[in-house]
Amino acid sequence: MIGLSQDFPPVSPLKAGLACACPRCGRGRLFSGFLEVVDRCSVCGLPLKANDSGDGPAVFLIFILGFIAVPLAFWIDVAFDVPYWVPGVVSGGVTILLALVLLRPAKALVLALQFRHRRGDFDTGD
Repeated sequence: MIGLSQDFPPVSPLKAGLACACPRCGRGRLFSGFLEVVDRCSVCGLPLKANDSGDGPAVFLIFILGFIAVPLAFWIDVAFDVPYWVPGVVSGGVTILLALVLLRPAKALVLALQFRHRRGDFDTGD
């Protein structure tokens, strides 16, 4: 496996993150379950499991979604004449939905950025 990283053109971390694909080749699947990172890329063989991003993407999403949910709740409360619990239920539902939709790409993006900026942490065999 000499020069494996040279056999693959550079992949944009954003493209790999949004596609939830391998950060080296851009073609292999990154997840085997909802958030379970595969051991190795099925296309290029890059070991991915040991470089899992952990809770970093969830922390970023907490801040981003909180920035969306709180103003949404205040706006619903001011703009509509609804019971006091409705803004919390609506903004809570929106937050949960957005978290489920964004968590996979956020985790893939963080892993792709780790690959780009800390490639030595990946045992590429080069």
